[in-house]
Order: sequence, then structure tokens, then C-alpha cells
Amino acid sequence: MTLDLPDAAATQRLGELLGRSLPAGSILLLEGDLGAGKTTLVQGIGLGLGISDPIVSPTFTLVNEYTEGRIPLYHMDLYRLEPAETEALYLDQYWAGQDLPLGIVAIEWAERLIAVPTPSLHLALQTSASAKRRARLTSAGEFNWAAYLGNLPAQFA
Repeated sequence: MTLDLPDAAATQRLGELLGRSLPAGSILLLEGDLGAGKTTLVQGIGLGLGISDPIVSPTFTLVNEYTEGRIPLYHMDLYRLEPAETEALYLDQYWAGQDLPLGIVAIEWAERLIAVPTPSLHLALQTSASAKRRARLTSAGEFNWAAYLGNLPAQFA
């Protein structure tokens, strides 16, 4: 599915809808150039979850945990890492549900992961010359996004 996002507010609104709709255990793999809207999308997810803390990119901390919402939000940014370095972080603890409560895991620069967690929702954000954004959503594994986001295209038509 591809959605046109005319501005940052639409990107944030998409995130808010994801935050309201997705269940605990959802993994979002975010891809896009610098400035494509990955963090804006995650800020919207936080709004949809009812998180009041400011959501900022964890570029230097690698992971920010927000536990006050409907379910936890684990926001990761792998921009500064090489793929081999991501393996040593044991990020799977965030989606395994063993050491931490299940929540929504949003991973910026997910293409740096050696192994892609499944099931997951892949969101590729692109910008155009007119400064508009486009989001392409695909699933990896058995992630049934339509069960949670079935009317999403109509909201961005």
C-alpha cells in the first residue's frame, strides 16, 4: 500500500493512527533518507498511544523507552551503527516479550539490522522534489496489517 502524505502533519497523523490501532508486539521497520519523516511518524505513534513525554530521536542513545501509554513504545535509531554492531545490542529483547513488556517497536534505519524481525510492518518514507512525502507499507512475515489498518487508505485519499 502506498499513501501520499502532503506534509509533516499528515505523517504525524499516520503515526497517530498506527499508535491507536496496532497491538502490543508490533514491529515497525522504518526506512527513509534523513528528513524523510521517520521521527515525525514515531512522534505520531506516541500521540496515538497517549504518551505525553516528548518523543525525540535516539540517535545517540540508540533506544528510548516510553512506558506510560496504552502499551509501551520502544523507539530505536540505528543510523550511527554498522549492521554487525546491531547484533551485539540484543535488540530482540524488545520484541521477544521475555525481559520487557510487549509494546510497539519502531526502528529507524532498520535496514541496518542483520536479521529482520518477523512478523513486522515495513514503512519506507520518501520525499519528492515538491517536499511531499510518500509512505509505502509492506509486511514481512505474517503481519496482517489489514486487520488493524484496513481503512487506512481512505483516510489519506
